[in-house]
Amino acid sequence: MTKIVNHWIGGKAVEGASGTFGPVTDPATGEVTTKVAFASVDEVDAAVAAAKDAYATWGQSSLAQRTSILFAFRALLDAHRDEIAALITAEHGKVHSDALGEVARGLEIVDLACGINVQLKGELSTQVASRVDVSSIRQPLGVVAGITPFNFPAMVPMWMFPIAIACGNTFVLKPSEKDPSAALRLAELLAEAGLPDGVFNVVQGDKVAVDRLLEHPDVKAVSFVGSTPIARYIHTTASANGKRVQALGGAKNHMLVLPDADLDAAADAAVSAAYGSAGERCMAISAVVAVGAIGDTLVEKIRERAEKIKIGPGTDPASEMGPLITKAHRDKVASYVEGAAAEGSEVVLDGTGHTVKGYEDGHWIGISLLDKVPTTAKAYQDEIFGPVLCVLRVDTYEEGVALINSSPFGNGTAIFTRDGGAARRFQLEIEAGMVGVNVPIPVPVGYHSFGGWKDSLFGDHHIYGNDGTHFYTRGKVVTTRWPDPAEAPTGVDLGFPRNH
Repeated sequence: MTKIVNHWIGGKAVEGASGTFGPVTDPATGEVTTKVAFASVDEVDAAVAAAKDAYATWGQSSLAQRTSILFAFRALLDAHRDEIAALITAEHGKVHSDALGEVARGLEIVDLACGINVQLKGELSTQVASRVDVSSIRQPLGVVAGITPFNFPAMVPMWMFPIAIACGNTFVLKPSEKDPSAALRLAELLAEAGLPDGVFNVVQGDKVAVDRLLEHPDVKAVSFVGSTPIARYIHTTASANGKRVQALGGAKNHMLVLPDADLDAAADAAVSAAYGSAGERCMAISAVVAVGAIGDTLVEKIRERAEKIKIGPGTDPASEMGPLITKAHRDKVASYVEGAAAEGSEVVLDGTGHTVKGYEDGHWIGISLLDKVPTTAKAYQDEIFGPVLCVLRVDTYEEGVALINSSPFGNGTAIFTRDGGAARRFQLEIEAGMVGVNVPIPVPVGYHSFGGWKDSLFGDHHIYGNDGTHFYTRGKVVTTRWPDPAEAPTGVDLGFPRNH
């Protein structure tokens, strides 16, 4: 019997009423294992109404109450991390160790939310004028929404809702319809931790649900992670409806390798950053820029390592890379490799014909490595979101920086070098929001914020860290003057109170 994934509204599972469902496949087998209910406008409205009702009390709750529930949630999340990772593997396809890493990175933000009292501290200036004090405080927004992608079905929601809830908001999550089960399990654990009904809600669905959240008058802010075209749409539409928006888009992350770099370390980093999670990461390195005469040696070292990667189902402990999320996505990724030679690239490794014995109907693709890729090639210009690594050649550091800065994306980038002066120049000159120095995937820890530049971010706030707290709250300044008791018209008796 096919499993059905429904909504979570007002503290309980709610069966879909629209009659519309989407398929969820096991990427390793290609089999449809689950149906996910798609919410109607009325069902989205019910979730927002539940969140609005809950905000009346949750928004006034104490920090101690909020953080105690989040501490309990953290303990449950830690205890159930294997179970959540298994749900991710079953619907996304990534190997179990990678799924466990995703849960661990989500836990970092829950940790941050448990200590949100530090971020929510206000400011006070006394005696700015005679008997006048000025204080600054931060207050929650109300109902906020998150729209999250398929590649991290547990981690990205946890980049959003723990901080939003800790700040006193209530939350409506619209997860990816491709792998929806992890979000529902998180909702169950929040309820078990004691979160009041309606503070966290999940509506499954497609564009109908998204558009209703973007236009609903009771939704005050929208967080999004996904592709650049959709991020631009989310930002434009939600902003036009008066909402605060953080919309994180796509990427084409470059790794600049200087001639003095440790080429073995650079090759190790390039392989893990390009092919980990089958390249389905917005922080994947998809373009290596080799400077000077090292290109041939570097490409050969990458090829040697890439050929050893074991591809198989995520449930197999021996697998290092799993399948892609859907057959359609697999075919799109393959098209970039199949057309690469005609666009001037040298195809060093072609993974388009890869299959796995016993799992022939899975969404498999092997490792692909393209060398001497021209900047006009589609494989370089587009975010492929698969295990395809492009290598570009330049003669100088300056030429490499100019190439990277000409990209419309500015999510993450990295430099590999032994030269501290070159690294310092790079981190100041490069136009990207996250920079790694001999670190290929510079995803910040939870107490620093994640976000890119240019077409990789729409909105003023990065996600989690201090920016997350600021996004989910609004500032208020209070100016106060109190009269001096000694100057009261009738005077004030400051003596010990009489009891008769």
